[in-house]
Amino acid sequence: MERPLVVRVKFLHLFFISIFFSFTFNVSASDVMLRKTFLKAEKQVWQSNSSRYKLLYNQLHYYPLQPYLDQQKLIHKISLSQVDEIEKFLSSYKGTPLDWPLRKKWLNYLAKRDRQALFIKFFEPTNSAELNCNYLKFKLNFGANPQLILPKVTKLWVVGKSQPKACDKLFKKWQKAGYRTADVIWQRIALAADGGKHTLLPYLTKLLPKSEQYLGTLWHKVRRDPAYFIKLNRFKNKSAKEAEIFSYGLKRLIWRRPERALAIFDEAVKAFPFTEQQKQQITLKFALALASKNHKKAKYWLYQVDESFIDGSVIQWRIANALKSHDWLSIKKELEVLPVNHKDDLQWKYWYGRSLVLTDEINKGQEILAELAEKRHYYGFLAASHLDKKVNLQDKPLVFTEEEKQALLTNPAAKRAFELFYLKRYNQARREWNYWLSQLNDRQKLMASKIAHGVKWFDRAIFTLSKVGYLDDVDLRFPLAFDDEIHHYSNKNKVNPAWTFAIARRESSFMPDAYSHAGAKGLMQVMPRTAKQLKSRSLSKNYLLMAKNNINLGTKYLRQLLDKNKGNAILATASYNAGPYRVKSWLKGADSLPADMWIETIPFKETRDYVKSVLAYQQIYQLKVGQKGSLFDELIQMDISD
Repeated sequence: MERPLVVRVKFLHLFFISIFFSFTFNVSASDVMLRKTFLKAEKQVWQSNSSRYKLLYNQLHYYPLQPYLDQQKLIHKISLSQVDEIEKFLSSYKGTPLDWPLRKKWLNYLAKRDRQALFIKFFEPTNSAELNCNYLKFKLNFGANPQLILPKVTKLWVVGKSQPKACDKLFKKWQKAGYRTADVIWQRIALAADGGKHTLLPYLTKLLPKSEQYLGTLWHKVRRDPAYFIKLNRFKNKSAKEAEIFSYGLKRLIWRRPERALAIFDEAVKAFPFTEQQKQQITLKFALALASKNHKKAKYWLYQVDESFIDGSVIQWRIANALKSHDWLSIKKELEVLPVNHKDDLQWKYWYGRSLVLTDEINKGQEILAELAEKRHYYGFLAASHLDKKVNLQDKPLVFTEEEKQALLTNPAAKRAFELFYLKRYNQARREWNYWLSQLNDRQKLMASKIAHGVKWFDRAIFTLSKVGYLDDVDLRFPLAFDDEIHHYSNKNKVNPAWTFAIARRESSFMPDAYSHAGAKGLMQVMPRTAKQLKSRSLSKNYLLMAKNNINLGTKYLRQLLDKNKGNAILATASYNAGPYRVKSWLKGADSLPADMWIETIPFKETRDYVKSVLAYQQIYQLKVGQKGSLFDELIQMDISD
């Protein structure tokens, strides 16, 4: 005799709670059954009135992801007849990741059918320009005060790209009310020229008063070719607006053709009414561009930067230039007059300590290095090696009771997050996780990190600890994630597994589905073209996102880079980030430098920081996998040369 439905539902609810709190990946038959049932129901949701779907759906009461079926059903059958059901769902899940996909579809549906009152009722603040335009337009139609609405339109119009057609009528009302002034047009031209869509510039130029339209044309020409502005006679009036265009072109040209930019600068300063801020912005760009190119005039420009504009980059290059010439006295003097907000930076403490030791203030220098050596940090590890001290990991593991964790996991968003993670729907899982975290205090967030680590959701543990600012649980921050695969393929490709762990930790924080805007994919952020070269064939996205494949390719590439750099792992690490040809160009013709000094002079900040992070992470992982000795003991004895 079949058990009554209500009993089955109660049983499933209790069973799910028990398996959810186990914090393991031990998959029982019932786990598999629930997830298979959900996946089957998901495929049938488009036929939600069928007996097959209803049977599957009824087996999923209390299953955390059942609301996703409700959401998909409403999205698929969206109509005005569903308004009550949609309102109830959106009210129940307002602000959760379940909310926006349905709300967006519903708002677009209402706008298309001109149901303005309903649109206003269901509208929530959004980044969608189209929905925002419709909302403001409908509010005006329903009698809202134009003086309260139209100023908000300015923000929608002043962007560096085209806006959707849904905004056109709203923009016309805004324009007729006098809000589209020449200054507002100029602001949009500047945004379109400097980082926006330059194809928008001809349209915007026509909106300017006739006497100023030549300025829009100038912006466009300078955007397409920064060298265009070099002929000063193309700037008729040498006005403040022309100065803005010229300043923009000059800051771009210094990176591409430094000699031409330098040649025109003095003449431009005399000809244009640059503000002091513009002059300093130009000076800062010149300083950084020339320093990164190792230009002979870099030092002069670095010391022309006003104190109020000095940031970490300027200090970095002042010290880097002094390091190249081993000018320890200049380094010491420079660091003694650091701006107050930089005095506690570990980076400058390290170099100040080194400069003191090397200018015969040994005791004072060693005191600074000794304090630094207690830090779990790249510069702390360097300091420890200089003092022949052991690395201090400062490990303070987080401890919570099982009862505390179970109480935290009663939250529906937590249940949805972990269940989506188990289904390998990582993007959706992260959205639910972030929503869950938004409801927690710092202690609860740390507890959530511990739980995530326990079920091998390593990236959430890492990111959450960083967000809270608790950095002393070494196992949570530096997990032995994908341990078997990393050891297997590291050994296969003859690279240090601690190095592989460090690269994967730095590249993706062990996110299997990680991808970058440049196209890098997976745990070790392998580029498709690199994968193709390594395997002699094109590989699918899914292939690259499989952890074992990605680790195999990543370690194979590390081996290749190691061979190209004569076994030097520092150069191989830099090459993994910046590319082998770029690293080769940095070495060409350069004098030999101690490794710590060479790293400090890497032209790209991203690569400089990357190498430091990987070295620090590798030191930690060497201890975690049982390798004796200090990586940094080798580093301080090493020279880098062409």
